[in-house]
Amino acid sequence: MWQLLRPAALLLLVSADTRADLSKAVVLLDPQWDRVLRNDSVTLTCQGAYPVEDNSTKWWHNGTLTSKQTSSYFIADAQVEDSGKYKCQTGLSAPSDPVKLEVHVGWLLLQPTQRVVNAGEPIQLKCHSWKKTPVVKVQYFQNGRGKKFFHWNSDFRIPKAKLEDSGSYFCRGIIGTKNESSESVQITVVQDLETLQTVSSFFPPWHQITFCLVMGLLFAVDTGLYFSVQRDLRNSKEWRDGKVTWSKDP
Repeated sequence: MWQLLRPAALLLLVSADTRADLSKAVVLLDPQWDRVLRNDSVTLTCQGAYPVEDNSTKWWHNGTLTSKQTSSYFIADAQVEDSGKYKCQTGLSAPSDPVKLEVHVGWLLLQPTQRVVNAGEPIQLKCHSWKKTPVVKVQYFQNGRGKKFFHWNSDFRIPKAKLEDSGSYFCRGIIGTKNESSESVQITVVQDLETLQTVSSFFPPWHQITFCLVMGLLFAVDTGLYFSVQRDLRNSKEWRDGKVTWSKDP
């Protein structure tokens, strides 16, 4: 029996190791924007490893397994109910991280490439119109103040983001005879996490520095008091042969 169990146990271990080594699938959006307007078309593509001659793919929408089994999930005419989180999995991959898709209703929609940006990276914003209706005199705003103006609709790009580029952004433009505005989107610029970790490895946190300074100061004061007492004792008349003699009060 043990002779039969050993190969089976080995097979289970190999299978477990193989599953542990599975890389995650990745969901890609085309176009790249995760915010779209109603009636837009969107294609979600699942990138992952497939077994030979088996390209079947599992897709989840808001945690529910869908009937889609192809590597691409095509939404021809997006509706609000298509909003939510999408995940996929191939035959030789672990389930992907969820990708959130937002379907909005309106004439204009501000589309950022990403909403959290490392300092020094670019920020790109698009003022997208419903059914690609022509828009003129487009203006981008940050925290309510005009940031960039275009006579014709164009993307707004900040080549190297700074911390002060964080804020609430929206766009406004003329469609026909109407002045339309998009909803606001919060863009946050952060310091690069790697840089922060490197700096913190050289410079301890402030509370640690304060603690070390206080302990050093207390040690110095204590040492000074010790030598001061020793000096006073040596100079006193009551010091005899390295010992202190105590006398009663007269």
